[in-house]
Amino acid sequence: MPTVVIQLVTGLWLLRLTGYSLGDGWVKWALALYFFAGACWLPVVWMQLRMRDMARLAREADKPVPQLYWKMDRWWIVLGSLAFPAIVIVFYLMVAKPQ
Repeated sequence: MPTVVIQLVTGLWLLRLTGYSLGDGWVKWALALYFFAGACWLPVVWMQLRMRDMARLAREADKPVPQLYWKMDRWWIVLGSLAFPAIVIVFYLMVAKPQ
């Protein structure tokens, strides 16, 4: 979590140093996609911890993981599949700075 905050703060600081504005189109899109990716990843982190615990309990009980594990796995994949390209686009926007 500290990395997410540090990235945002230093990114806004560099934006100010370079003279770009929060009103620039590429900045608006980059920030929107950054927060979208964050909104996708927050539940993913929670699910990952829950899935880890379910897997551990299943192993200790010598039983298969519960169906909830597989439901969370599907959501984990969906949310990760949405967040990853969003971050790739953010990277492109920061490098190319399209008008």
